[in-house]
Amino acid sequence: MKRMFALVCTLLMIAVCLVGCNQTGETTSTSESQAEQSDLAYVLEKGKLVVGITDFKPMDYQKDNEWIGFDADMARKFAEFLGVKEVEFAEIEWECKATELANKNIDCVWNGMTITDEVKAAMDCSNAYCNNAQVVVVNTSVADKYQTADACKDLKFAVENGSAGMEQADAYKYTYTAVLTQADALMEVAAGTADAAIIDKLMAGAMIGKGTSYEQLTYTVDLNSEKYGIGFRKGSDLVAKINEFLEKSYTDGTTLEIAKKYGVQESIIDPKA
Repeated sequence: MKRMFALVCTLLMIAVCLVGCNQTGETTSTSESQAEQSDLAYVLEKGKLVVGITDFKPMDYQKDNEWIGFDADMARKFAEFLGVKEVEFAEIEWECKATELANKNIDCVWNGMTITDEVKAAMDCSNAYCNNAQVVVVNTSVADKYQTADACKDLKFAVENGSAGMEQADAYKYTYTAVLTQADALMEVAAGTADAAIIDKLMAGAMIGKGTSYEQLTYTVDLNSEKYGIGFRKGSDLVAKINEFLEKSYTDGTTLEIAKKYGVQESIIDPKA
């Protein structure tokens, strides 16, 4: 009886393994089929460009339930350039951007993304299109105390998880709490649950100070200088297309027209420079 039971178990295990191998083979075949299709062909076939973003004024943010901003408007122009009628903006968790790309949940990351070695290792990037920096944001009442990076060393920061701001916090060995978005980091400072935040300078210019919801906040220190790029899957033929688009739209004035609409014209990079 024991021998019979052992034989049945063995046969069941073999059957499970065979089914698993068959499923694996089918998945590999499907993946290989998808991989053979270029990103451009894939986007054109589905008739939609899916853009990975976060809520990041002035690059991507909502007004009247519509995504607007410099990057959002440029993404729509890029879709027109490709001949694609629909653009879908998908909010993502920033630290998961490379995974979202690889899984084809999105077709590109277009959200004021800093070009870093880590980013370039995970995806292919466009040419740089915008200058930026990571800045320290504090309450105006204490701003005079924190005019250098060293003066900020004892502050408790809020930073967006997986962001360039977090990288700078690590580089300067600052104490911080990771939050979901840069907007959340500002809320932490405004609420007094964090002493400071590290966010993009372009965002700081749009969201804090006189005439904004955070009039009590200001930025003091530029921790670095950096450039923005648009991310695509490794080996994507859309990279050549985006670079062609960036040059064309800068030359015909489209880029600067949109940049002026959102107050970022001074940060725009000439593709030919």
